[in-house]
Amino acid sequence: MRKHQIEQAAYEVATQIRTVEGVIDDALGEIAELQARLIRARTTAAVGVATGHAALEQLGAALQGLIAARGGMVNCHAELVGAKALVPGLRTVSFGDAEECPPPAGRADLRVVA
Repeated sequence: MRKHQIEQAAYEVATQIRTVEGVIDDALGEIAELQARLIRARTTAAVGVATGHAALEQLGAALQGLIAARGGMVNCHAELVGAKALVPGLRTVSFGDAEECPPPAGRADLRVVA
C-alpha cells in the first residue's frame, strides 16, 4: 500500500513537471509571436523604429526571464531524476515504455511499473 502511494506521488510530480515545462515552452512561443506582431504593426503603421521600442525591450526582458525559468525547470527535473535513486521503492521504477518520465501527452494505458 505505502509503495503504491510513493509511486503515485512520484508519478504526479513527474507529470506536473512535464506540464510546467510545456507551459513555459508555450509561453516562449507566444512571446516570439508577440514580438513578430509588434514588428509587423510598426511597419504597417509606418512609424519610426523608436516608437514602441521600450515595449519591445520589456518583452525581451520577459523572454529572458522565461528562458531562465525554463533552465530552472530543466535543473529541477535533473535533480529529481537523481533523487529518485535515494527513495526506497522508486529506484527501479520507470514511467512508460522507454522513458524515465511520463510522455508530454498522457496515454490511457500508462502505468507505473517496478
